[in-house]
Amino acid sequence: MTKNKKILNAVAVLFLTLPLLAHGQWTTNSISNYGLPQGSIWMIVVNILRWMLGLFGVIGVIGFIISGFLYLTSAGQESQIENAKKAMTYSIIGVIVGISGVVIIQAVNYALGGWNNMF
Repeated sequence: MTKNKKILNAVAVLFLTLPLLAHGQWTTNSISNYGLPQGSIWMIVVNILRWMLGLFGVIGVIGFIISGFLYLTSAGQESQIENAKKAMTYSIIGVIVGISGVVIIQAVNYALGGWNNMF
């Protein structure tokens, strides 16, 4: 072999064994050191959607409470009663839209995933 090939082989072996020397392939727990999620991408998306659905439910309940408070404090004034009824209607529509969005996402997921049970 020529001198250049020996040097090239030595450099190639060095670069191929360098991760082995650094133990780079065995540090699988490096994600937990930074506080990042360790699950699959699918489970991360599912957890985010569940969190958002819970937040959406809390906002819906707050909307119901505020509109009920507006109705109770209207003191017989027709304009305030109409505003309270509109607020209740809008909060009901919002909750229905949110729940239907979750149902549509689950139905599409099951349809595209090939599972035989719908819910």
